[in-house]
Amino acid sequence: MDEQGKGWVIVQLVLFLLIALAPGAAEPWPLSWLFSVLGLVLLLDGIVVMLLSLVTLGPNLTPFPRPRPEGQLVTTGIYSLIRHPLYTGVVLASLGLSLFTNSLLRLLLTVALFLVHDLKASREEQWLEERFPEYPNYRQRVKKFFPGVY
Repeated sequence: MDEQGKGWVIVQLVLFLLIALAPGAAEPWPLSWLFSVLGLVLLLDGIVVMLLSLVTLGPNLTPFPRPRPEGQLVTTGIYSLIRHPLYTGVVLASLGLSLFTNSLLRLLLTVALFLVHDLKASREEQWLEERFPEYPNYRQRVKKFFPGVY
């Protein structure tokens, strides 16, 4: 990948497009109404997590994994609960859309998106550790994507 991590952004954008354009199920899943309700809740939760992340990051926001040269390390707000809430929100919203539309293809693409975000976050954390001496301590205290889990 390049110096800023543009390749990661391209891969995640392709996955976003594939998830958005993937068809729903030809036939409803068993208990599809339950999956639809759960999907809607996850979709809305994902959007809220994304919005909280964007507001908290403010001018530190960049689509690239390398932090901005003038950026600050953000450890407050939702970032006090998880280190990469924007990625978490995107994955939750994608999972929600997959369940809401009963789409196995979207679900598989969401798993791929999670794996890409996990790898992207790991690369990003290497750059964050280089840039911010306090990052290793923050990394030990706060989980990567899901509070208390991972």
